[in-house]
Amino acid sequence: MKKVTGMGGLFFKCKNPDKMKEWYKTHLGLDTDEYRTNFEWRQTDDSNRKGYTQWSPSAETTKYFEPSGKEFMIKYRVVNLEVLVDELKKEGVIITDEIEAVEYGKFVHIMDMEGIRLNYGNRMMGSMIR
Repeated sequence: MKKVTGMGGLFFKCKNPDKMKEWYKTHLGLDTDEYRTNFEWRQTDDSNRKGYTQWSPSAETTKYFEPSGKEFMIKYRVVNLEVLVDELKKEGVIITDEIEAVEYGKFVHIMDMEGIRLNYGNRMMGSMIR
């Protein structure tokens, strides 16, 4: 079973997320909104299907990365989240929450061997992130 199919996003802590988004918008041309920006691309096996990689600055005080003490979190795309979670549990991987199903996909968080929180998801292609 192929576990990870690509990078879904990078989340990182910074002193001032709004100023960070504005700096990247001004100097590097990122099309940021109040939360993040998404890089759009096409699926390798079906060029008609869109995909997105999210870039998202967060406040230094965010609790979203916990229980990790790291300054960043990585999101990976997967095909079958339920099967992957079952497999990871059998392998002794720490799953930090339950699978969350929302209008734009399904997501769950795990911890890697060095305490980095990872977000695994099978985001619905073509839908918008809130």
